[in-house]
Amino acid sequence: MIELVSKGKGFSTKAVHAGEKRDPSTGAVVAPIYETSVFAFSSTRELIDVMSEKAEGYIYTRYGNPTVRTVERKMAELEGAEDVAVFSSGMAAIATTIFTLVSSGDHVVSTRDLYGGTLAFFKDVLPKLGVEVSLVEATDFDEMKSAIRENTKVIYAETPTNPTLKLVDVSKVAKLGKKKGITVVVDSTFASPYNLKPIQFGVDVVVHSATKYLGGHNDVTAGVVGGCESFVQKLKEMRKHLGGTLDPLAAWLLLRGLKTLGLRMERHNFNGMRVARYLEKHSKVKRVYYPGLPIHPQYSIAKRQMKGFGGVVSFEIDGDFETTMKFVDNLRLCFLAASLGGTETLATQPVTCSHYFISAEDRKKAGITDQLVRLALGIEDPEDIIADLEQAFNKI
Repeated sequence: MIELVSKGKGFSTKAVHAGEKRDPSTGAVVAPIYETSVFAFSSTRELIDVMSEKAEGYIYTRYGNPTVRTVERKMAELEGAEDVAVFSSGMAAIATTIFTLVSSGDHVVSTRDLYGGTLAFFKDVLPKLGVEVSLVEATDFDEMKSAIRENTKVIYAETPTNPTLKLVDVSKVAKLGKKKGITVVVDSTFASPYNLKPIQFGVDVVVHSATKYLGGHNDVTAGVVGGCESFVQKLKEMRKHLGGTLDPLAAWLLLRGLKTLGLRMERHNFNGMRVARYLEKHSKVKRVYYPGLPIHPQYSIAKRQMKGFGGVVSFEIDGDFETTMKFVDNLRLCFLAASLGGTETLATQPVTCSHYFISAEDRKKAGITDQLVRLALGIEDPEDIIADLEQAFNKI
């Protein structure tokens, strides 16, 4: 279990200081990058002690690395988890988590509204390995409950969902999992631990694509999984076998990004609300998806379980595919690019990007239309973002 050296401190204080140990030989304020694949020993006895875990130490970076461990300690405190494992990508984190929890013959219940890569993994990969997945409506708790079987081992959910920002009542789902003896896994990428800590609501495992808000600068690809100590130890064994290890430089970039997470999330939240309110009143917008707006169907859940509502706003343009594409192509400040949670504002049509390889039938079930735009707001001045949106609207 991680020793909570920052217990009682505020979020940003933890983001800066948690998990870090000052280098006594240099006094360096910033944690160093241990850019090495192997670690040497002074004797065979020392090597055996580390191999048998009688003594702390590092052997090979695929097994563990001081820079990687530093970011794991920091994330554990920010997430309120007993321990954390980091990975080379969000999908490495998700896949390794599921492989740790299920075997052939097992069953998973998942929300239908998922990141395209996760949905493809559940539909195309797990069935080949003898694992069945039942997809349910994210907002229909009764359907989720009814989908559970005797061999169900995992309930998996995103909240907010990608890209229509539906919310799952994490406390309610966590209680269901506890009652049935099923592990509940929540992908909290779209919230970040600044806005939502699922473990505090009883969730067993939380996952993140750390490429997004956690890294925060569009310059690192990583994944994070947090949970109880015993589960994370099993997860790290699976990570060692599958090889989804985060390299030390990427770990350091993630460490650097986490230090400003609180500051950045305040701006993402502020920009999200400002832009959502602007879009809500726009004559060329049919519908706005943002959990911070009172018109959101799960607004009461958002107010109860989230500190803020994030920097992603999705909306449907009053037009067709071509009209929507023209709008996106005419954005100038906002980049046409995948991902979210970075300093730059990014915009996409999910049907041409994150959900391009998902069937039209599955997109329809998830409410992903040709007119849907996902806006991942950066930390620019909101007036400049809105001005860019307005000039693009004027061209359709």
